[in-house]
Amino acid sequence: MQAKGPGRGQEALETPRAAGLAGVVFALLLGAAIVLIRLGIPEGADAAGAPGFTNSGRRSAVQSAVALVPFAGIFFLWFVGAVRAHVGAVEDKFLATVFLGSGIVFTATMFGAAAAATAVLALAQPSGAPPAPAAWDFGRHFAYTLMTGYAMRMAAVFVCSMSVIGHRLGVLPRWLTVLGFLAALTLLFVSTNVPWSELVFPAWSLVLSVHILVAGRHAAAGRAAPS
Repeated sequence: MQAKGPGRGQEALETPRAAGLAGVVFALLLGAAIVLIRLGIPEGADAAGAPGFTNSGRRSAVQSAVALVPFAGIFFLWFVGAVRAHVGAVEDKFLATVFLGSGIVFTATMFGAAAAATAVLALAQPSGAPPAPAAWDFGRHFAYTLMTGYAMRMAAVFVCSMSVIGHRLGVLPRWLTVLGFLAALTLLFVSTNVPWSELVFPAWSLVLSVHILVAGRHAAAGRAAPS
């Protein structure tokens, strides 16, 4: 492997301000959508009795969540594209493929979960009649299986690959790399069993994006400073 000059990797991953902002917006939108879905379509004992979904507050929460998800996906893909563009020639092809592939699959699966939540919403008749228990259970479980069983595991692969890339190029501090690995483990093994643990992904994305913004500002200030 050809040796790289000092600081070359760091210069390659000086992500533009737009990428950090896209990451922040994505994290806030996804976090809000997850919270609204959790409130609108409960799991476990809270889900007993589909008639509760005839509550207008729950329906409004789900409607808001499914409206936010497409925009979260757009900002997420913008963030992924900007990071890959600025990794450039120094990227590891294997890790870059895993990074991009997991990001695309995550986005598609989240869209599928939002579509399932929309189907659950449609089960509540306009007249306010409660949905049939079998249909309610199927739609609810399908939405949560897509979100916690598939989307969050793809998010775990995304977080892990990003952490490895950042560590190898030396552009992420050690604490953020360790935080990424812990987040990946949580999403991989905990998200299907512990409600609300999927919020780990937008939280990690927010921390990473803020770090990108701060590091970019410091780099710009360093370049502007007189020699």
